[in-house]
Amino acid sequence: MVLGGDVQILVLNCAHVASQDDIVRAGGQTNDAFFRTALLRHDERVRTFTLNTADGERLPQGMGLDDFDGAVISGSPLSVYEDRAEVRDQLGLAREVFERGIPTFGSCYGLQLMTQALGGRVRLNPKGREIGVARGIMLTDAGREHPMYRAKPAAFDALCSHQDEVEALPEGATLLASNHVSDVQAAVIERGASSFWGVQYHPEFDFAMIAAIIAKQAQRHIDEGLARSEAEVSEIARDLRAVEGVESRADLQWRMGLKADVIDPKTRSAEFGAWLDHKVRPKALARA
Repeated sequence: MVLGGDVQILVLNCAHVASQDDIVRAGGQTNDAFFRTALLRHDERVRTFTLNTADGERLPQGMGLDDFDGAVISGSPLSVYEDRAEVRDQLGLAREVFERGIPTFGSCYGLQLMTQALGGRVRLNPKGREIGVARGIMLTDAGREHPMYRAKPAAFDALCSHQDEVEALPEGATLLASNHVSDVQAAVIERGASSFWGVQYHPEFDFAMIAAIIAKQAQRHIDEGLARSEAEVSEIARDLRAVEGVESRADLQWRMGLKADVIDPKTRSAEFGAWLDHKVRPKALARA
């Protein structure tokens, strides 16, 4: 089955629908909605099709992986080292997408999933969670030369939410970026005609999503000493929601030390524009 439109992207939503519903009620959006918005920001011809992989969805009859010019793998509250049926299924699907030569981009759990699927290792980060803004992400020499970061400075901040990290990259991987919390903040895996670009942070997110994640886990933040009360968590979430948008608060941006790399939506999601240009559009042209 050949789909209509210019650029066809398969979105592998790796979070259970129920957990996504909780995030929406807290003021966020679903993973596929974020990816759709981020991709369209860089190419209005993009069309997406979502599979909720954590809930066992499969492509409908008559549609196959080869109908897509690229795939994106979302974040998830799951851990790739868990012995769960849905995780095993996701690992198998990620491996199949890669081996079929479909250009793939993964954020957070997406990077971890492909790493584990291709022979690397993922662990609970011994340094703890990274939540809100990942500070001081530094490009390696390879990262400074890689097209993924053509529109990024050598050091930048990014929105994030993760407790796991890549411990060891698989064969064929190149480290592109690190910071003081996670050695692997970005990497690419190239094997023959197969290509994966992955980041530990979330270039697709906005500040309202970070606020929703924080609000939803108020007690956890208190238990970990990141806030002193539920009222304080609510105040943090409120300020995050006010950081950007039509009535964005410059005072809050200044107080939080936020710059254009994380405030401006197009700059924040620039990795997607680079991926579309260098990996997806060439495949779309070849398929046409």
